[in-house]
This record gives sequence, structure tokens and C-alpha cells, in this order.
Amino acid sequence: MSDALSRANRPIGLFDSGIGGLTVARAVAQRLPHERLVYFGDTAHLPYGDKSTAAIQAYAVKICDLLLRQQCKAILIACNSASAAAYELVREYVGSKARVLNVIDPIVAHVGRHFAGRTVGLIGTKQTVNSNVYKKKFDALDVGVDLHSLATPLLAPMIEENFLANAVSNDIIASYLANPALAGIEALVLACTHYPLIKPQIDAYYQGKVAVLDASEAVAAHTAAYLAAENLLASPGPTPPTHHFYVSDYTPAFEESTRLFFGQEVQLELYPLWE
Repeated sequence: MSDALSRANRPIGLFDSGIGGLTVARAVAQRLPHERLVYFGDTAHLPYGDKSTAAIQAYAVKICDLLLRQQCKAILIACNSASAAAYELVREYVGSKARVLNVIDPIVAHVGRHFAGRTVGLIGTKQTVNSNVYKKKFDALDVGVDLHSLATPLLAPMIEENFLANAVSNDIIASYLANPALAGIEALVLACTHYPLIKPQIDAYYQGKVAVLDASEAVAAHTAAYLAAENLLASPGPTPPTHHFYVSDYTPAFEESTRLFFGQEVQLELYPLWE
């Protein structure tokens, strides 16, 4: 087997603070069914959205050590907060050992193509919104996107606790979306990988008047195109690939969510970042 082919058949690593990144992992698995995934949920430190940049960077480096030991050919930071805080550092740290991708650039490119010159809202964690990373990237595109961002810190913990599709969660979502900062928007970027899990409730609130943008599909499409361009797509095997899931702290909710997302029994391996 050639070195190039050997590298192409290595797994894709993904990480997030918890279950949110599973929305990205699921989209990648559906678009690239021959790829083996190694997923790390840093459940001991969730949510990342209220952590400092320095803390997120420290977690990311430790997680990348594990993913590199698993021979991952690419590392996808499946978290907006970590993409905002640690992408450049991770790229430098990983170097030539693996390609590094984030969840921000693909949705920025998608919005730039389809909503140029229009008013776009964004909801995300405090870390993501306060980093101003989306505004900087839209300004760099220079296509006239008028971005209105709102930090929505209660949503990720609510989703992690599986507190969904009930009157209380509907009230929290409606309270955020009614904020004057989001008035007059034509599209809403879900700038946290947890938020696709409440997309039906957000869609119901807007009743089709606002395009609600789930970044996971754009990220999966970008990942597929990137791996194809780099000749890193895995060869089809005789059986479907077996994905591997690590957590820094075991929680039954994470195991249940993972099983639900992938439609199969999963085994979680406990891997504390610090012993």
C-alpha cells in the first residue's frame, strides 16, 4: 500500500465540548460513508462557551494529542467556541501531521454566496460572539452582509441536559429570538453545533419568514471537497467503518445522544485529559 493510500484510509478526528459536535459528525458520516470517525466529547469541561480562550486552547491541544495518536489524517474542530479560540493555535501545533478544519469558514462562505447584501442574524455562545470572529470574516468577504449577533448562553446547557421541545425551552428560545438585536433579519446562523437540535423550534418561531442555517451540512460538504482535493478520501471497504467515541467524563446522556445520532450501539471510551 502506498503512503498516500495509507494516509487516505486513516480516520477523521472531531472534537467538541459535548454532544453538539455530534451534529457535525453525523453530517460528515452521512456525506462520507466510507470514512472512519474518531470523536472526542470533552464532557468534563462543557460548555466551552463560558470558558476563557486560554482554557479552550489548553483543552484543544490535549485532545489533539489523542487524535494524532489515533493517526487521524484530518482534525475537524466541531465546535464554534473552540474554532474561534483555538483554530490558529491547533493548526500551528499539529503542523504537517494532520489537516485542520473548523466549523466557521464553511458557513461564512455559504452565507456570503447566498445572502450577500442582506441582514443576517447569528446566535452562539458568549465565547463565539465576543470573539467577533464571524464579523471579521464577513467583513473580509466584503459582500455587504449586515451581521447582527446575539449571545445565547442558556441554550447549550439546556440542550446538553436534553431539555428540549417543551414549554420552558420554547419560552427560552422565544425570549432570545425576540431580542431587538435580531429584528429585521432575513437569515439566522446557528453558530453553535448544539443548536441544530433545536432547529425545529427555531423554525416554528419564525414560521418560514427567516432562513435558519444549520452549519453542519455546509461543514460536511466543505470537508468532503477538501479531502477530495487533497486526495485524502478513504477507499470503500467491505464493511461500513466503525466509529470510535471518547469522552473526558462519562455521562449516560452523552451515550444515549450518540446512539440516537448514529442509529447504532456505541461504546464510549473514557479518556480524562488530565490524570
